[in-house]
Amino acid sequence: MDSATRNEMTSKGVMWELDQNLDQPMDEEAGRLRNMYREKKFSSMLLLRLAYQSLGVVFGDLGTSPLYVFYNVFPHGVEDEEDVIGALSLIIYSLTLIPLLKYVFVVLRANDNGQGGTFALYSLLCRHAKINTIPNQHHTDEELTTYSRQTHEVNSLAAKVKRWLEAHTYKRNALLFVVLIGTCMAIGDGILTPAISVLSASGGIRVENPKMSNNVVVVVAVIILIGVFCMQHHGTDKVGWLFAPIVLLWFILIGSVGAVNIWRYNKSALKAYNPVHIYRYFKKDKYDSWNSLGGILLCITGTEALYADLCHFPVLAIQLAFTMVVFPCLLLAYTGQASYIISHKDHVSDAFYRSIPDQIYWPAFIIATAAAVVASQATISATYSIIKQALALGCFPRVKVVHTSKKFLGQIYIPDINWVLLVLCVAVTAGFKNQSQIANAYGTAVVIVMLVTTFLMVPVMLLVWRSHWLLVVIFTTLSLLVELPYFSAIIFKIDQGGWVPLVIAVAFMITMYVWHYCTVKRYEFEMHSKVSMAWILGLGPGLGLVRVPGIGFVYTELARGVPHIFSHFITNLPAIHSVVVFVCVKYLPVYTVPPDERFLVKRIGPKNFHMFRCVARYGYKDLHKKDDNFEKMLYDSLLLFARLDSMMEGYSDSEEDSLPDMPLTNNGANMSGLSHSSQDSIVPVLSPLRGTNTSWAMESGQTSQTVGDEIEFLNQCKDAGVVHILGNTIVRARRDSSILKKLAVNYIYAFLRRICRENSVMFYVPHESLLNVGQIYYI
Repeated sequence: MDSATRNEMTSKGVMWELDQNLDQPMDEEAGRLRNMYREKKFSSMLLLRLAYQSLGVVFGDLGTSPLYVFYNVFPHGVEDEEDVIGALSLIIYSLTLIPLLKYVFVVLRANDNGQGGTFALYSLLCRHAKINTIPNQHHTDEELTTYSRQTHEVNSLAAKVKRWLEAHTYKRNALLFVVLIGTCMAIGDGILTPAISVLSASGGIRVENPKMSNNVVVVVAVIILIGVFCMQHHGTDKVGWLFAPIVLLWFILIGSVGAVNIWRYNKSALKAYNPVHIYRYFKKDKYDSWNSLGGILLCITGTEALYADLCHFPVLAIQLAFTMVVFPCLLLAYTGQASYIISHKDHVSDAFYRSIPDQIYWPAFIIATAAAVVASQATISATYSIIKQALALGCFPRVKVVHTSKKFLGQIYIPDINWVLLVLCVAVTAGFKNQSQIANAYGTAVVIVMLVTTFLMVPVMLLVWRSHWLLVVIFTTLSLLVELPYFSAIIFKIDQGGWVPLVIAVAFMITMYVWHYCTVKRYEFEMHSKVSMAWILGLGPGLGLVRVPGIGFVYTELARGVPHIFSHFITNLPAIHSVVVFVCVKYLPVYTVPPDERFLVKRIGPKNFHMFRCVARYGYKDLHKKDDNFEKMLYDSLLLFARLDSMMEGYSDSEEDSLPDMPLTNNGANMSGLSHSSQDSIVPVLSPLRGTNTSWAMESGQTSQTVGDEIEFLNQCKDAGVVHILGNTIVRARRDSSILKKLAVNYIYAFLRRICRENSVMFYVPHESLLNVGQIYYI
């Protein structure tokens, strides 16, 4: 130990050192659970099969864009074919730069073990830098098989970026704020995608019946949307096998129709593959050309959903599906529509359906409607996944999450969110009644999510990939070169429908930020008010109370130390259970924690105190299923630890395991008045009180106990009864707080706490075994 560390420990005092030794980190227990992670390898046939299956999950939203792009580019019609060629050229190179080059070949590689989206990028950054705003992580979490991270040289660029991010709290908060913006806009995408896709597909019934009122189309679209959302609780497992063939048939349809239209109508549309027509397009009429970018942007909508819906498909399968099927068919579809519009300039409003041969019109209408439903389903599922990730990372109120499939972990259903999406989606569809305003709203949400992804990719490329700074500059420059013009064009359409996703995003942002802020403040309060272990042990094996038969699970957010709620409990009640287990349920910035690595158990103090700590670790994709008996899993982990602890006793090094030799009588009188240090440093030492020469343990009256005796004692306590002690804390703002803080904490957060699910419900704790301990925290 160097002199600096020795001086630091001396300054903190002997009792701090005792506290560290008595409540030790779980390094050894985490090391026992370490397994080697092996990356999956896929055969060629399996890759092709997965590429085929990914069509129905990943590309539905992007594939339905040809339904409404040209109408929104030219809402007032088109007069010159050069305008059509210029717009088509923009579409071609936007598809090439954003979906193909940026996402398929770059961003998809930034996945968290197959999980995509803004929170996946954030979790990658949290593992490589200490930027998590809830500091409840420990280095033993890094030993998980799903916890992958890189180490950096001290003077490397990655290390400098890491130190820069970790230097100040405002930088971490700013990064989280950017992530929340992208998340809220992605939720808005989940509202607007079903609206515009289904409404555009339903518009096909008016082509054969021109006199039909637009209200009929809106009613049909609303009926379809209600049906889509009402079927969500069944999940997609039973009908999911239909998605891939429907979308594949859709791409074959639009690709073949596009090729036929190129051959039948005007081959001059092929000139759009020359990028010089982009320059001519803007040179001719700068204002109209710039204004049309909001419509051209719609050709790349669904790209962010492509990343968010990555799920468990390997990146190579996505790349194969996009390059072999999606990209060529989209190019043919847009080029074919442009050829048709050049020859029929007055049909631009419904060019897609009018360009379809009469012989296959109604089958094409059915396929288009089915593809729109699939695209809506994929976006809705992605929204559920985003909410689940936000919930796990402490950024969203606790809501009910339901598994809809026993085979696939990612297929979930959130009833509360489902009905909110339904109401908002129907309101947008029935309120606007036309594609143009919905398209403006849709474009605003999409381009903001893309910008957020671009900005988050910069630290990911530097920290996670350790890319050369020149590559980072090239990637960022090319991305912003396309996205910023789209963003500037969409700003001018805020009053034409673009305000909708902004209002939705602000509502969700306030909800998420207030919840996260109060969660962090509550955690900080518990950290600073936790009870010293030395004070607990000073009470003796009986804790100064009557130890009644049974097991008490005390839930806390602290992974180290005794929560203040426990001292509040034993101060006001004269009895405590024979076995006390402090249970900490925490979420890590990983997509999942394997079940055999989920629970870490550690003994606190001597054996005759019968006090343990259990840390239950979850990833942001893990769910608490009703089939899982959380109480049984806790107890089984406790029994397993008791066996392993007794087996390892004989192999401990008594010199390393023994506590510092200090007389208890010198400090016993002052234990009740100890103030625990706010710092919770981790000392990498082994489990205490395992050696036979531990003087403190002998003075405490600890006797040798066989593994059979302890397990029998634990079984007797379990038979006597199990009680789950949860803190029912009320968070209030201090009297001297600002009005804004009082509004956020006393009203918004209090309202969210009343309507969200309690922890006891989340873990399916039996009501008869539940004991709530009330406290008021002032922050």
